[in-house]
Amino acid sequence: MTETVIDIKHLRKYYGKHKGAEDVSLSVKKGEIYGFLGSNGAGKSTTIRCLLGLIKPSGGQITLFGNRYGKLTEALRHIGYLPSETMFYPQMKVKDVIAFAAKVRRRNCSAEAERICRILEVPLEKKIQDLSLGNRKKVGIVCAFQHQPELLILDEPTSGLDPLMQERFFGLVKEACDAGGTCFLSSHVLSEIKNYCDRAAIIKDGQILRIDTIENLTHTQTKQVTIWKNGKQEIFTHAGGSAELLNRLAELRPDDFLVEEPSLEKLFMHYYKEADHDFT
Repeated sequence: MTETVIDIKHLRKYYGKHKGAEDVSLSVKKGEIYGFLGSNGAGKSTTIRCLLGLIKPSGGQITLFGNRYGKLTEALRHIGYLPSETMFYPQMKVKDVIAFAAKVRRRNCSAEAERICRILEVPLEKKIQDLSLGNRKKVGIVCAFQHQPELLILDEPTSGLDPLMQERFFGLVKEACDAGGTCFLSSHVLSEIKNYCDRAAIIKDGQILRIDTIENLTHTQTKQVTIWKNGKQEIFTHAGGSAELLNRLAELRPDDFLVEEPSLEKLFMHYYKEADHDFT
């Protein structure tokens, strides 16, 4: 049986009267790249901080590695964490920050760190204060990956990275999971979730809306139809079958038309609107 690496049951977190997480339940299996999808402020970072023991939950239960390592402090030795905003000592050189992060873990990570730095083109001799947002993010990636952890917890990991570096970064993620690791990846970028994740949970206002495979989450019979008639353009959605759509087009008699899948953004908004309807 495949090990459950992350198991969250009915997690709740309140900041005074403000709700950070409300009855969050999900599980992540060994080897998965698991997407955690939601808009900014949806509760993604709150859930992750509770996972890591950075903040104390108001309720619920969190189990890591099936309690194989006992205490959280021991489990954390096998986790690589990349926060959404990476902070380092500004006066330190990049190479010294990476070496310091390895030393804290009491491991010699130099070979793996060198390999990742080469892939991501990390400027090792620069000081942290002189780095761009993208290069600071690269340093965070190296620190999270260099000890080859069993579990990667990545919070908005690609912000600041250019498209080439994003592709290389996900190559590292896939490589880690192919080697037996697991990845829990928080993002509001739908294309990342669709292209790289096996399953995903959608969260809004601290509540899980849906958990499913990426194939099921993105599959829909709804089509977006654009027609042109007499020099004018009209766009509408069609949720029925192909025969019904052909009949409608025959009635409209357009000069031209285009039928396409709805964008990921529209699918995402569809789940959010469904939730609004359910909660009212």
